[in-house]
Amino acid sequence: MQIIQQVLFILVSAFSVWFFSKKVREISRNIKLGRDEDITDNKPQRWKNLLLLSFGQKKMFRNPLVAVMHFFVYAGFVIINIEVLEIVLDGIFGTHRLFGQYLGGLYTFLINAFEVLALLVLVSCVIFFIRRNIVNIKRFVSKDLDGWPRSDANYILITEIVLMSLFLFLNASDTLLQARGAEHYAAHPTGNFILSQYLHPVISGMSNDSLIILERGCWWLHIVGIFAFLNYLPYSKHLHIILAFPNAYYARLKPMGQMENMPSIQNEVLYAMQPELAPTGEQAAVIQKFGAKDIQDLSWKNLMDAYSCTECGRCSAACPATQTGKLLSPRKIMMDTRDRVNNVGKNINANGEFRDDGKSLLHDYISVEELSACTTCNACVQECPVSISPLDIILQLRRYLVMEESNTSPEWAAMFSNVENNFAPWKFSPDERDKWVEELK
Repeated sequence: MQIIQQVLFILVSAFSVWFFSKKVREISRNIKLGRDEDITDNKPQRWKNLLLLSFGQKKMFRNPLVAVMHFFVYAGFVIINIEVLEIVLDGIFGTHRLFGQYLGGLYTFLINAFEVLALLVLVSCVIFFIRRNIVNIKRFVSKDLDGWPRSDANYILITEIVLMSLFLFLNASDTLLQARGAEHYAAHPTGNFILSQYLHPVISGMSNDSLIILERGCWWLHIVGIFAFLNYLPYSKHLHIILAFPNAYYARLKPMGQMENMPSIQNEVLYAMQPELAPTGEQAAVIQKFGAKDIQDLSWKNLMDAYSCTECGRCSAACPATQTGKLLSPRKIMMDTRDRVNNVGKNINANGEFRDDGKSLLHDYISVEELSACTTCNACVQECPVSISPLDIILQLRRYLVMEESNTSPEWAAMFSNVENNFAPWKFSPDERDKWVEELK
């Protein structure tokens, strides 16, 4: 029976790792569909961002209570899963509490610490579940989250609650079997743990055989649940658990609001003013696209941003356009971009290469009305806890609208005309611009 469990465990583990690796490679390929962009400057500052924003969750602490609970979930879940290493080795070699044989009292201390963290994770997840589904905080009831996104968040919270409960019941049944001198359990005593011992009265009426079934059931469900969670991540917004780290490292270091001018746009202006400098021959035949229409026109960092989005809604809660009832939602911009990347990826999987599906990010996923509502105030960029810039995508799509489609509002068209003719946004010639001074006299 033991050898069957070991073989089954190895097969389940191998399949889980293979399936996860396959999906990670697919996401990596999808991100690389974006154009190249060199983001390797100022490495010391980038490492600082990684430590403060990802590990330290600096931006989260603008709301201290929520930040502390989120930190419990984040730190607790990561640290508790260190025990997964022991579970994996026990599953492969057929041992029981392998590390306990070598660590002695330190092992008991570590499991006690894990149990405290497990309880903090469990309580925090229950509170987060209530906040999302009962308290109805505004950014969680937005129509952006209708359907799968809202269910996705609840699935993750429920999964974490179940996994932490399984962990505590696993320890409780194990230590109770040790106390009863059950074979295989009493051979590796660990003593009672701080929290799980309080579950003993709940299960003390069970026979040894029933306790063994409970312990083995919790053990298997715990590790299979972790494998399932691992493979669920690439399909979920909780992929940010992994991508938040590289995304913080590659965050843009330029001051917020500083636009990156495209050399091609600058050259167009230059050639209009000095036609003799315009390229000729083969160079002139190269078609230059301004801005972005689809995900291939965005940079790989924009696409990583889309996959890193936690859908927390802090960007939309801070956006003046969203708050005044306009169609724009920075969160939806990121979700739509990710949806488009995933659909392009599925197209490549089905055809071996991308075949035009008659759709694009602009118009089919993100509308002109949404883009026009943006005031470029950078509130969304400021608020994002994982250094995402919805504004960068908005600006590139708007550039395409203006420069490729000449699709602008009448107000914008008038301003562009004034800038072109009068070198200022106002409808006054340069010669008349100081006439208001004469009126003061």
